[in-house]
Amino acid sequence: MPTLSKALTSFERVFGRLQGAIIGVVHLPALPGTPKSAKTLQEIVDAACKEATVYFKHGLDGVIVENSNDLPYLKSPHIGPETTAYATRVCTEIRRLFPRQPLGVQVLAGGNLEALAVAHAANLDFIRVEGFVFSSIADEGFIDASAAALLRKRRSLGADDILVFADVKKKHSSHSITHDLTVQDAAEAAEFCLADGVIVTGMATGKAADPQEASTTQKVVQLPVLVGSGVTKGNLHAFIDCANGLIVGSDFKHDGLWSNELDEKRVQAFMKTVEELRKTPK
Repeated sequence: MPTLSKALTSFERVFGRLQGAIIGVVHLPALPGTPKSAKTLQEIVDAACKEATVYFKHGLDGVIVENSNDLPYLKSPHIGPETTAYATRVCTEIRRLFPRQPLGVQVLAGGNLEALAVAHAANLDFIRVEGFVFSSIADEGFIDASAAALLRKRRSLGADDILVFADVKKKHSSHSITHDLTVQDAAEAAEFCLADGVIVTGMATGKAADPQEASTTQKVVQLPVLVGSGVTKGNLHAFIDCANGLIVGSDFKHDGLWSNELDEKRVQAFMKTVEELRKTPK
C-alpha cells in the first residue's frame, strides 16, 4: 500500500477518516454592523452553537463556520476588525462545547489572514481560503493570490497545525484570466505553494461540482480534495468516493436553500444515507 503524503495523513488525523468526511457549514446570521444585521452577538453565538450541536449529534465529521450573511461582502484588507473579533467569539464558544471535534472557519470575502487569526485564537483545526493561488474576479472585485503572506503569517504565529484548504477555480467568480488553466492545473499550483488541501466547487453556492473533476483532481495531487458546493442527499452517491471531504451547507437547510434555517430532519436523513453508502461494498 502506498505511503500517504503528509497532507493526507494530517487530514486523516483531524477528521478520523481519509475519504468522504462530511463537514457541515454553520452560516452565521449577519454580524453586527453589516446591512442585514438583525441579531445581537449573543443571539448569533447561541444560533451557531445550536447548529453545531445538531451537526455533531448526527455524526458529522467536522464543522466550518462562515460569515455567509454579511452581504454584500467586504474583501480583505477592508474587512473590519470587528468581523474577526465576532467570528473569534463565536468559534471560541463552539470550541468550548466541542473541545475535540474538528472545527474550521472561513471569513468572507478573501479574509484568509483574518480566518487564520480566528482559528489560532479559538484553537480550530482548519481554514477555508479564497485566492490562495492565481487571481480571479468575484462579486467583490479582484481576488489575488495570498499563499505567500498567509503561510508566512501561519509560521510566525506558530500555527502550522492549522490546515489550509484552498479553493481552486472557486464559485461566484470569473476565471477568464486563467481560462487556459484547468482545475487540475490550479490544484497542482496550490500543492506547489504548500496548501494542505484543495476545494473544487460548482459555479455558485448550492450548485453541484463535477464528480469527475474531483476524482481527476485526486489523481494529480497528493493532497486532500474536498467538494465545496452542491452536495445533496440525492447526489451524495456520486461524491462520497471521489473526494476526501464534502462541505455541505445548503442541503441541510429548509428547502435546500443556504439562507434558510437549519432543518434537523434533513441533516438526519443525509447522514443516514452517508452511513448506508459507507457500508456498501466497493
